[in-house]
Parts: sequence; C-alpha cells; structure tokens
Amino acid sequence: MSEAYREAGVDIAAGDEATARYRAHTTRAWRPEALTALGGFGGAFALPVDRYPDPVLVSGTDGVGTKLKIAFTLGRHDTIGVDCVAMCVNDISVMGAEPLFFLDYLAMGRLDPVVAEQVVRGVADGCAQAGCALIGGETAEMPGMYHDGEYDLAGFAVGVVQRERLVDGSAIADGDVVVGLASSGLHSNGFSLVRKLIQDGGIALDAPAPGGAGDRTLGEDLLTPTRIYSSTALALCQEFPVHGMAHITGGGLTENVPRILHGRWDVTLDLGSWRTPPIFPWLARLGDLGDDDLFRVFNMGVGFTVIIPAEVADSVVARANNLGESAARIGVVRPGAGQVHRQGSWWDVRL
Repeated sequence: MSEAYREAGVDIAAGDEATARYRAHTTRAWRPEALTALGGFGGAFALPVDRYPDPVLVSGTDGVGTKLKIAFTLGRHDTIGVDCVAMCVNDISVMGAEPLFFLDYLAMGRLDPVVAEQVVRGVADGCAQAGCALIGGETAEMPGMYHDGEYDLAGFAVGVVQRERLVDGSAIADGDVVVGLASSGLHSNGFSLVRKLIQDGGIALDAPAPGGAGDRTLGEDLLTPTRIYSSTALALCQEFPVHGMAHITGGGLTENVPRILHGRWDVTLDLGSWRTPPIFPWLARLGDLGDDDLFRVFNMGVGFTVIIPAEVADSVVARANNLGESAARIGVVRPGAGQVHRQGSWWDVRL
C-alpha cells in the first residue's frame, strides 16, 4: 500500500526521514514545562501557574507570505523558519505575554527531507530566540498543490500573561511617548510589491545589496530574518509601566499603531528620529513610491513600538538598548481619533 501511495506522490519513508531529522533541532527549542516529545499526536505543556496564578493565554498564528519565493529562488531555507516564529511571537508579545510554545505547519508538493530539515531548523532557531518550546507541528506532502521546490509555512504560538499585567492599550494617555525598536530590514511584509519592483526593474537577486555594505547580495538582504522582540518586550513590561505595544507588520506604522489607540488617541511620528535601512529608500526610488505607500506597506525601519509615560521614556530607551535593541523616541500621543500623523522627513536619516 505504501508503494502505491508513493506512486501517487506521497512518500511515507521521506516523511519518516524528515521527522527523524527534526529531532536533532528540537532540543534547542525546549522548556521544562513541555511534557511530550516530537512525533506524538499532540503536544502537552504544563501551564506555569506558580508564576502566573491568574493566567491569561494569548495566541497568534501567521505565515511568511511571498518572502518564501525569494527562498525558493535562492535555494536557501535555513532562516525562513525564524520569520515564521517571529511573526507569531511578536504578535502575542504586544499584550505582554511570555511565549510558551509553538507549532509549525509545513506543506510541500513533494517532500524533500533535507529542505524540510533546513526549514524546521530555522523554526527551532526562532523558538530558541523567543524562549518558547517547539512542541509539535505538521509536515504535509500534497502532490499537485505546489510546484516542485516550493512549499508553504505557517505557525501558531501560545503565550501567557498575568491578568492584571495584560497590555491592551487601555492605559494610553495624553503625552505618552512612543519608543521604536529598529527592524532588521523588511521583515516579512510587502514582498509581493518588492518582487514586482525587482522583476519590473530587471534586477537580479545576486546584485549588490542596497547601501553597499560588505559583499552582501540583494537576495541575502531580502532574506534577513524578522527580528524577534519577545524577550525585550517582556523585560520592559516587568520593569516599566508599559501602556501599549504594536508589532509593525503588514500595514506598516500607519495601520498597526492605531490598533492599540482605541479610536481615542492619535500618534505623531517624528520621521527624523530613527535610522532607516538602505533597502527602503532603494525601493522608494525603484518604484517611485511616495511616503503614504511606503508607510502603509513597510515597517520603514521600526519593527516594534512601545508606548510609555513620558517620565520613563529615556529609561525605557536606555534599557532597550542595553537589551540589544536599537531604540529611540519616535513619537508622542495626543487626543484624537486613532490616526498616525507624520512630521519631518526620513530621507536624510540613513544607516
């Protein structure tokens, strides 16, 4: 029966090999609360009620989007899993949640155990960065659904926060300061537009990276993994009165910051207050894109924002920098209707 299944396009032996390869990486993405090993029907995790006596579970799910197309073209699959984890754990971190565990879903037209291992190795790397356990997942072989050499990747994260420490934007007040944490580049958003601009411009992925830094290629620059902010967000929430946080994903600063303003507040951003990676002005020139498009599609160099009282703003910036971020005061909160305003210019601020 397995031979007939293989002839139909599903190789059970390849699936077994992939699972065996995964096990070598899960030890880096583990927590003592995880009660089951990879390969079971479900993943069991003991809630740490000793630290969270009144726990609220926070969950998030996301994928990597068409950034995968860059990985397919370059044949490089070892970092795309970090993106998948980042997109999920950053989302739950905005509520002050500590990421606990993660599950991934990898679907291929024809299962290649070597590529699958590279993808899952990246997932494990991301989980290790986020401090959460990779307790399970699914590798699906689906002949006819994907072109050869292509796959889809999605993930699901669960975190926990003590109820009274839940961050939901309700404490935001007039005069609060917005602190921005630098992105590592494009992260995992806007790649449908990026790929179109590159294709229309006839630009090869092995062309030099924008900015001329080192010997990096454009393709390598585009595959830079999404930065994971969960440990920084958790530390700031434990040490300071954090009023709100936002993960700057699809929709950019224009649409993500308002998600925590509850229609009561506006934010004015000082565009000259942070450093913008070279990829953004390069894309702006390549596609003749205006600021409205740029700030609605891309993170523009800010991957995560934290809203805190003005009196602790400098301390928050210093602490975030001490934790390895590149942080800056980038805006202020005023009464309004849930909009983001921009003042100044970002064009003269460069890495």
